[in-house]
Amino acid sequence: MRVGCHRELLLLLLVVGMPASLAGSQPQQQRKWPVPYRRFDYRPKTDPYCQARYTFCPTGCPIPAMKDEDVIEVYRLQAPVWEFKYGDLLRHLNIMHDAVGFKSSLTGKNYTMEWYELFQLGNCTFPHLRPDMDAPFWCNQGAACFYEGIDDVHWKENGTLVLVTTISGTMFNQMAKWVQYDNETGIYYETWTVQASPDKHAVVWFESYECSKFILRTYQKLADLGAVFNKIQTNYTSITLFTGEPIYLGNETSIFGPLGNKTVAAAIRDFYYPFKSHQSIEEFFLNVLKIVDQVVLNHQFYLFYNLDYWLLPIKSPYIKITYEEIPLPNEDNTRVGL
Repeated sequence: MRVGCHRELLLLLLVVGMPASLAGSQPQQQRKWPVPYRRFDYRPKTDPYCQARYTFCPTGCPIPAMKDEDVIEVYRLQAPVWEFKYGDLLRHLNIMHDAVGFKSSLTGKNYTMEWYELFQLGNCTFPHLRPDMDAPFWCNQGAACFYEGIDDVHWKENGTLVLVTTISGTMFNQMAKWVQYDNETGIYYETWTVQASPDKHAVVWFESYECSKFILRTYQKLADLGAVFNKIQTNYTSITLFTGEPIYLGNETSIFGPLGNKTVAAAIRDFYYPFKSHQSIEEFFLNVLKIVDQVVLNHQFYLFYNLDYWLLPIKSPYIKITYEEIPLPNEDNTRVGL
C-alpha cells in the first residue's frame, strides 16, 4: 500500500492512454468549464487499507483563540517538495510545497498551517487495484495541518520565509472558523490542472486542489477580512495536462457496478495498472516503458475528479510543470475559487 517516493515522483510525471473507442456511447452534454470542485457535508473516516509512509500532521494541534488586540504577523512559506529526503533537488524542477506561518506579538509563539495529502502524493494521484474489488480504490484525502512553531531552516534554506501581511487577533479567529469549514468540506486532493493548451487564455477543464490552492484561499479570506498584503512576487507550482474536451464516463457505480460498462471498467483498470505501488525494479522500468509507449501512441488519460471518471484526449505538449506568478490579494481583482 505504500509508494516509494523515488518511484512515485517518476510515475507522476508520465501519462498513459487507452483507445478512444472505449469511451462509451454516452453523448457529450453542454458543460460548464472548469468543472466546479465538489464540496461535501462532512469528512468521512479514512479506510484502514490506506496507509501513509510518513504520518500525517504528527505534531498537529488545535488552532488557538487569539486575543482581539493581538497583532499577528503572517508569513509566506515555501520549500521544495520532499526536501527532508531530497534536499533542494526538486527546487530545480520548481516542484514546491506551500504553507503559511503566523507569529503572535502578545505571546511570541509561532505557528505553521498547511494543507497536504493524508497518504502521500502517489496515493492521491493514482489508485490501488485491489484483487477483491472491481473498482479502483482511492486513498486521496487531503487536509489542513496546524502546529506550533516555524522551522526557519526548512523554509529559508531552499525556499521562502517572508512577511506578507499583519492581522489582528479578531481577524485570525475569524480565519480559524473559515479553516474549519474549508477543511471539513473540501476533502479530496486533486493533483492535476487540466486545460486545452499552454496558452494563457486557454480553456481550463479542471482545476487542481492541493497545497498551493489552500494557501491562496487563505490569503483571499484574510483579504476579505481586511488584511492588506505587501507587494512581493509569489509563484506557485502547477502540474498541468493538456487535452481536448474531456469526455464524461460516469461514476464508480455506473461503470463498475452490476449494470456497469465492463469495457470501460476494464480500460480504466488497465490504464492505472502501470502506476501500481509495490513494484520490483524490473517491473518498474518495464511499466515506465509501457507508459511512455502508450503516451506516444494513444495520447489519452483517465482522470478521476469529484468521484467521477473522465477520458482526456491528451495532446501535445501533454504535460508541463509550471512555476508561475499568482499575485497576492489587493494587487489585482483576481479572486481564488474552489
